[in-house]
Amino acid sequence: MTREHIPSAQAATWSGIAGNMGLAVIKAGVGYMANSKSLLADGLYSASEAGSALAGLFPSKSVRDKSKARRGRFREHSRVARPGISVLLSVLILMGGLQLAISALGSLSGSEPEAPGKSVLLVAVAALAVKEAIFQFQYRYFRKRNQSQALAYAQQHRRALYCSLTVLIGIIGSMAGEEMGLSMLLYLDPTAALIASCFVLHKGYRMIVDTVYGSLVQELQQEEASDFKETVQRVYGIITIEHLVAREQEHDVTIELVISVNPRISILEAQEIANRAKTLLLTRFSHVKEVQIQAIPYDPGYPYKSNHELPDHEATLIQ
Repeated sequence: MTREHIPSAQAATWSGIAGNMGLAVIKAGVGYMANSKSLLADGLYSASEAGSALAGLFPSKSVRDKSKARRGRFREHSRVARPGISVLLSVLILMGGLQLAISALGSLSGSEPEAPGKSVLLVAVAALAVKEAIFQFQYRYFRKRNQSQALAYAQQHRRALYCSLTVLIGIIGSMAGEEMGLSMLLYLDPTAALIASCFVLHKGYRMIVDTVYGSLVQELQQEEASDFKETVQRVYGIITIEHLVAREQEHDVTIELVISVNPRISILEAQEIANRAKTLLLTRFSHVKEVQIQAIPYDPGYPYKSNHELPDHEATLIQ
């Protein structure tokens, strides 16, 4: 078993961030050049999704740090850095959404707006298709890893889909108004921009709320999580616990766990070990409602002590 064969949650998250940022640049650029405020607002919403996902990456950077001292210092920096970055990103998103809302209101109250060009419609349709492809990729990954996480991601995608469909309706309606000579339909594009800017403002607001009131979902102290560690270490096949974070919200606890296993075993065997640890935690602790476990190969070098030894004649992936 090698690290390359083990699915990475961060790899899936980074693919979504890169995709959303690419869509944001394209939609915002075309919307600005073609004078389509709705497509510009849709681009800002894609940027807000990327920013929200980026802010969520910071707490888990210490997963594979072998030095306890370094890991402790990094966690302290992470606790300080994440709120600051989240607040900065959310303020920028709120400012952008507010500016777009004011601009859309100005277009609605001013002279008759111009209909966007065909390039705007093509970009909006293509971006919607690409966004759906990214969603399918990430949703399938998260569904295999954690069902509740997949449901939360699907809910976020639903809001993004509503925003993009609103923009698409506004663009099509405005273009149809120009073709049919109906001036009232020309206002659909700035109207869609105003609605999309509300989606952006809501996204920024949610980011601030999650940051300010994030202390309600607090990390348990090390001594409180020791029972979880002792339980996991009894599972046959686990060598070390690389990373354990237990978060408490009201009366429920969510555990994020990274374990190391024998690098000579197969991926299926590693997954079986992770499933046994997950089942044991959920069974032994009634207040634990969700467990996310990632198995990685133990790699500080040989020899090492393990409670899962293979026969010498058994074939391995490391020859």
